[in-house]
Amino acid sequence: MSKRVLTVAGIHTYYGESYVLKDLSLAVPEGRVVALLGRNGAGKSTTLKSIMGLVPPKRGSITFAGARIDGLPPFRVNALGVAYVPEERRVFSHLSVRENLLIAERRGTPWTSAAMFEMFAPLARMRERRGRYLSGGEQQMLSIARALVTGPRLLLLDEPSQGLAPVIVDAVVDAIAEMKRQGLSILLVEQDLEIPFKLADDAYIIDQGALVFSGTCRELREREDLQSRYLGVGA
Repeated sequence: MSKRVLTVAGIHTYYGESYVLKDLSLAVPEGRVVALLGRNGAGKSTTLKSIMGLVPPKRGSITFAGARIDGLPPFRVNALGVAYVPEERRVFSHLSVRENLLIAERRGTPWTSAAMFEMFAPLARMRERRGRYLSGGEQQMLSIARALVTGPRLLLLDEPSQGLAPVIVDAVVDAIAEMKRQGLSILLVEQDLEIPFKLADDAYIIDQGALVFSGTCRELREREDLQSRYLGVGA
């Protein structure tokens, strides 16, 4: 069995008085893609933010590469090797594509700016274009590339296909497949089930902040009852 790069054990996370994550546990093995699934509002994005230190859990533990990271500020979590691509993308609108990458790139990373321009060919053609003039799909590619140039061991991806044209979705899926081939561990939140079915090894489903399924994507594909009940798929 693969060594775990991330272990989330029994976390309880709140937004103010709102109780969002309820004793949630999951794991990401080294070099695997793990899908985190559920309906809107189930707590998927909050899970990623809890791991990243943006919304720290009140109870439970989060361990990355053998060290506890719950309670650390986001910049420390990132420095240890966790990169986060939020749903909102948040590229620097006044900086060019090249500058967005250069300010994040760490020395010694295998995911260099040059490598990103190969992975995301449209970005290479607009490397001097400012972030504010990029389409939503171009911003998504830049957001992923900017996370990769920090040299992570674990990538947290929140809804990478949301609102994108099919041709851009295909480019993003191809990029994630290449990351997997190169051994990067990925925790993927995605509404379009075909993407995790194509890319992910394992899957978790959460409902109202609690875990209701853990297993392989192959097992989930065969469980139409779970897809219908918790993901709104089918009848």
